[in-house]
Amino acid sequence: MRTAVALLACLALLLSPAPAPAEGPQATYVLRVPAPMGDSAQRLLGLGYDVLEQRDGADLFVVGDPRTAQKLRSDGYRSTVETAMPPSQRAPRSLGDATYYGGYRTITAHLAHLDEVARAHPGLATVVDYGDSWRKTQGVGGHDLKAICITRKSPGDCALTPTAPKPRLFVMGQLHAREITTGDMAWRFIDDLVGSDLTAMLADLEVWVVPIANPDGVEIVESGGDSPVLQRKNAHGTCTSGSRGVDLNRNAGSHWGEVGSSTNKCSETYRGTRADSEVEVQALESLWRKLYRDTRAPGDTAAASADTTGAVISMHSYGDYVLFPWGWSTQKTGNDAALRKIANDMAALSGFTAGQPGEVLYNASGATDDWVYDDLGVPSFVWEIGAGSGRCGGFLPPFSCQKDVHWPKVRPMLVSAMNAAKRPY
Repeated sequence: MRTAVALLACLALLLSPAPAPAEGPQATYVLRVPAPMGDSAQRLLGLGYDVLEQRDGADLFVVGDPRTAQKLRSDGYRSTVETAMPPSQRAPRSLGDATYYGGYRTITAHLAHLDEVARAHPGLATVVDYGDSWRKTQGVGGHDLKAICITRKSPGDCALTPTAPKPRLFVMGQLHAREITTGDMAWRFIDDLVGSDLTAMLADLEVWVVPIANPDGVEIVESGGDSPVLQRKNAHGTCTSGSRGVDLNRNAGSHWGEVGSSTNKCSETYRGTRADSEVEVQALESLWRKLYRDTRAPGDTAAASADTTGAVISMHSYGDYVLFPWGWSTQKTGNDAALRKIANDMAALSGFTAGQPGEVLYNASGATDDWVYDDLGVPSFVWEIGAGSGRCGGFLPPFSCQKDVHWPKVRPMLVSAMNAAKRPY
């Protein structure tokens, strides 16, 4: 009863005239918005709303503050309150803490973990510094961009060359900083690769893991301590009416600047000033070109060759989806049948839904998974991990949900991806 009363109170607030700007932290709302796939969904994205990677029939979900419902109404969309998250009164974490929000590891702990694994398992693991975050390039803090290569080492393994002897699976987390489930999944995968039956699979496979692809953004998230900041983007730029930064998953140079991205610097889907403008995206693309052969001719319908090896997984949250190119259009790729089979195989292990983004969510351009397939022909997938509601749903599930709920679903998908990377087409 109290929950129902609270939601009715939130709804009344959202439907009332816009309040004057308030001091201090504001409540955050997830709004259910009728927006069927097609023009309605794409228009919603084009208006710059923070649209989640989640769909329920004809409805999408938008994150906002108490004024967002009014703005939606003025733009021709109805909305209802799905969830309301009151501002926390708890203190932020201390700078020396290795964890926040009940056990999630900080960016400093993640980077230290890579070095610790490499020291403990020199025959398996190699840490690679592949660039610097935006803040580090500006001399205002920031972090190294780091990956770990894990394999049973033989000559030529973990070399930054596309002609290395073994196929490669690449897995990354927290490209969107607030998606904290994905960093934890990467941590668990690294430990599993060096300490379980998965190690036996590394004789003829390299696994590359980037646990934190957006360290500046993650630093903003963790600064809230027990009340993590819902920062999606990196830290490059300024904004007076929203969050700063560029959406790294709208900045990649595959159909950059088209559907599902925004020119508004305060939008959560702000695409940046040009394709590949962000150092984090540049560094990832440079690394991928060093790890994979280009096996696909130019053109949206060209197929990659049958001898292509490898796969790239970008972990996101939430929605319980396995997505594959193209994301900018519902047009099929030249390798659609193979991509669809791999995605369906992974989804069957987890209960997720597989499809192109435009088939199950909406179209969006400038995504890294489109870039990987577009530029190199390597199969690439996005996993949206976690339900939209319930105790373990959303962006900020209790830490216990990672071991008890998410990891039992994600681990079998990772094993499936390890097998698929050897001969995907």
